[in-house]
Amino acid sequence: MNTILVTGCAGFIGSNFVPYFLDKYPEVRLINLDLLTYAGDMANLSDAPQSDRHIFVQGDICDRSLVESLFTQYDIRGVIHFAAESHVDNSIKNPGVFVQTNVNGSFILIDVAYKAWMEKPFTYRHSGLDPESTPRFHHISTDEVYGTLGETGLFTEETSYAPNSPYSASKAGSDMIVRSYHHTYGMNTVITNCSNNYGPKQHNEKLIPTVIRKALAGENIPVYGDGKNIRDWLYVLDHCKGIDLVYHNGRSGEVYNIGGRNERNNNQIVERICSLLDEMHPRHPELDSGSTPSYKDLITYVEDRAGHDRRYAIDATKLETELGWKAQETFDTGILKTIEWYLKKYSNNNDD
Repeated sequence: MNTILVTGCAGFIGSNFVPYFLDKYPEVRLINLDLLTYAGDMANLSDAPQSDRHIFVQGDICDRSLVESLFTQYDIRGVIHFAAESHVDNSIKNPGVFVQTNVNGSFILIDVAYKAWMEKPFTYRHSGLDPESTPRFHHISTDEVYGTLGETGLFTEETSYAPNSPYSASKAGSDMIVRSYHHTYGMNTVITNCSNNYGPKQHNEKLIPTVIRKALAGENIPVYGDGKNIRDWLYVLDHCKGIDLVYHNGRSGEVYNIGGRNERNNNQIVERICSLLDEMHPRHPELDSGSTPSYKDLITYVEDRAGHDRRYAIDATKLETELGWKAQETFDTGILKTIEWYLKKYSNNNDD
């Protein structure tokens, strides 16, 4: 059985990827390594097949002896590396944790893979053999490594790195480590840089879950600064399908950008969610007037975040033309599915 090590899959994107991937590839076994920090939750994996094809291991990617033991015990033949500290606000407060996990952890993971897969790396590197004859290391990264855009233009795979937060700097560092192992040792690597994901299972601290949670609780909905920061929004299952394509069919040593072509500023995001909630889960009528207030009344502007990049937007042409990927969800269809999922989640929590 083809055994792949996946990291960080009790988190948001990884926990959506695992059931999708196992369902599509019945011949694959996944070893899921996750430390279960604040961002990881075993409940996220409740829809993953409970079988010997999905083995969960609680542990740290920074623990070299543990990673080495997994490669030996399970004969790992591929890595899909999701694990990362990813909350920008937390990186501002405690950047050291981000450097440790994202940079050092990624180094340990790829270095162990290199030693397990490439007995004579320098001989191999200059032998003229096809790098894709060796197992693949797929590193999941972010568009934030590119910095910020003006009012026009898109990030491409050739855009220079210019990270502006400790989080994005740590991810840029991990990208460079993976790149170096391809160019120095000939490892079969690919990197994907994605735009802002949204969908089921996202951590409560992120924008869209925060808006839904605060709205349903009747609390102020916080929006940073003037709310005009723009992101390209990508539904999480579309991202998982892109990862699948790149892992199996991407060219060794290449970078592929995955974006939804759904640019929205934060004001538009928050107002759209409030409008849908007004229809799907109306607030209680006011006692004095009998009228039903809108969730938009709860929107509150707060002090902007330090180093808050103004605009991100990805050009996914390379992935679309080379591998035939295309986002299936528009923002309107994806956000509706997302709100429905959270309404069910919070309703079940209330029942408990």
